[in-house]
Amino acid sequence: MTVGDSQIERRWEQLHVWGPYGFLGISVVLGVVSADPHAAQARWIAGWSLVGVAVLLQLWWHATRFRRPDRGRTPSWAGTAYYVVRWALAFALTWLNPFFAFYAASGYMDADELLARRWRRLGLLASAVIVAAAQTGGMPFRSMLQWLLFAVLLAVNTALQVGIAHLDEQEKQRSRERTETIAALRQALDENAALHAQLLVQAREAGVADERRRLAAEIHDTIAQGLAGIIAQLQVVINTPDPRGAEEHVDRALALARHSLGEARRSVHNLAPVALEHDGLPEALQKTVTEWGERTCTRAEFTLTGTAEQLHGEVAATLLRIVQEALSNAARHAHASRVGVTLSYLGDEVILDIRDDGTGFDPLTVPARSRAGGFGLDGMRARAERIAGSLTVESEPGLGTALSARVPLVRHDT
Repeated sequence: MTVGDSQIERRWEQLHVWGPYGFLGISVVLGVVSADPHAAQARWIAGWSLVGVAVLLQLWWHATRFRRPDRGRTPSWAGTAYYVVRWALAFALTWLNPFFAFYAASGYMDADELLARRWRRLGLLASAVIVAAAQTGGMPFRSMLQWLLFAVLLAVNTALQVGIAHLDEQEKQRSRERTETIAALRQALDENAALHAQLLVQAREAGVADERRRLAAEIHDTIAQGLAGIIAQLQVVINTPDPRGAEEHVDRALALARHSLGEARRSVHNLAPVALEHDGLPEALQKTVTEWGERTCTRAEFTLTGTAEQLHGEVAATLLRIVQEALSNAARHAHASRVGVTLSYLGDEVILDIRDDGTGFDPLTVPARSRAGGFGLDGMRARAERIAGSLTVESEPGLGTALSARVPLVRHDT
């Protein structure tokens, strides 16, 4: 309920409480002024006695109204009795003086609160009888013309009051519906606020989980791959009787260790690949492919098509990590003799193709990643999808493997 509605409700409450007192006071003043000073003493005594009873009735109802929890706003037996007795007093006073019809008009004002719905129109009709009689000239009627005039005025008063009561009921119904709608909207807003808070928590948790996966992938692509390469070189040293060959593999292991240390430091700083610190993506891929080919004694070629552009750091890092993972898988599983990497700039997207002539595999039978294994295809696909890209795999046993990553071309912020 708005502040304006509260003020209107409070004023109606004051009118229902003090209105009958005011109408009775007006009726008394007008009745005394218009009364015949030579009227019989019994008429004066009856009039003042009825006024006294009316005042006592109002005081009783005033006290009863404020003792009730609903403060007289809903029909009750006490309210019905008060309405009937007040009507009888108003009828008797109006019989003595027509100006007491003002007091009878109180019945128009509070019939909806004092009478049950099935008796409400009857109460309005009873009040209209007194008002119409006063408008006709007072009771008793002394001619047929007064009776006819009374009938017409009664019909008019009744129609007006019933119409007003109907409109008032409709307004109250709309007010109730509006209150229910506001309550429903408030509840919906509260639920939306709770849902919004829950979504924020879930988004925060999802962001934390995604960042953990990204960190795990970064560690795997830097330190883990470097250590794997070092282990491979040292194993060759152990199994090589030629001191010169062993020294060459030791040098490679040392180079890998230094490279991995640089990657680790860089990852701690901002998790960006060292290869991209001073070079663009094509240059970084060229160096990565060349170094990998020399380290694994595999023929590896890099090809650039289209006009190279400076990519956003996250896009460039993602493509570089995909190539590193693919080359690592080719060395460990494919036993390929030739690997080709192609980077293509095609307007609004970048395509990275990696092909080898290794043993190949059935993509439908690839086992899920284990704790001991690398990130593999799942990791590469997750990386591509993280930047709104995709990864497709084509492979058959004995026919090699082809990977294709398509990502949006997002330029570097200048």
